[in-house]
Amino acid sequence: MFSIIQAVGWTIWPLIACSVLALAIVIERFVSLKSSKIAPPRLLDEVIGVTRSGIPAPDVVSQLELNSALGEVLASGLRALNADPRCSEEDLRATMEGAGRVVAHRLDRYLSALGTIASAAPLMGLFGTVVGMIEIFGSQSPGTATGGNPAQLAHGISIALYNTAFGLMVAIPSLIFWRYFRGQVDAYLLTLELSSERLARHLKAVRRKHS
Repeated sequence: MFSIIQAVGWTIWPLIACSVLALAIVIERFVSLKSSKIAPPRLLDEVIGVTRSGIPAPDVVSQLELNSALGEVLASGLRALNADPRCSEEDLRATMEGAGRVVAHRLDRYLSALGTIASAAPLMGLFGTVVGMIEIFGSQSPGTATGGNPAQLAHGISIALYNTAFGLMVAIPSLIFWRYFRGQVDAYLLTLELSSERLARHLKAVRRKHS
């Protein structure tokens, strides 16, 4: 493999850099997008259970905020009520929506870079192939050994085509993982939206009950 990389030339090194970057992004996103860190399954039910008798103290809300991304969104609503017990339902929803946008931005981290790699890698591979073909045919003259040896010419062309193959090898997995993470983030955002909506309705009922 290393001999092939040496033979292909400098045009393959940007693709190697993209492959390393894409691998790092995939590993980081797998670690960061675990459900336990974003939306633990039973967290909303636990928060609803705790708030049936009233709004928790600020220290409890702070612990909830550190629990997960969902906890951060839910905690923003509880903190708004701790700061202003008469906070309107519209303001409460707006506060949680603002926290949700911050979380959404964090969940999208590096996905644009991964998508860019998936789109650019085939073009980079094609560029390397074109450069290689130009070098091969530009060096041909009746007196050169390569010009009189079809086997050497075919070998040179195959070396140039390695750029295209490597570009596809980088692009295809990057595209697959980009689509996978994109779907995962969209599912998480839907969960956060529905959970914050459910908490807002619950807190409205609790405040009506205790008023």
